[in-house]
Amino acid sequence: MPRALEGIRVVDLSPRAGGATTSMYLADLGAEVIHIEREIGDDAREFAPFVGGHDKNRSAYFISLNRNKKSLVLDLKSQKGRDILRS
Repeated sequence: MPRALEGIRVVDLSPRAGGATTSMYLADLGAEVIHIEREIGDDAREFAPFVGGHDKNRSAYFISLNRNKKSLVLDLKSQKGRDILRS
């Protein structure tokens, strides 16, 4: 059975939990959500608790908020990063 938002793409540029939570729900409903991160990564990657040791890729908080999403690192201060975002 198709999900309600299948075929819709959402680009998540939000830096805080409110936007991440909203886009999480959209992804749960079937939207393709692309989460854009800075080169140093999303701040939420540093929040405990960590799964299997302190590692920025093992933050349970980050994992839960970004489930069903794709992640992409872009430098939006550069023209190349902005061009990729628009394409």
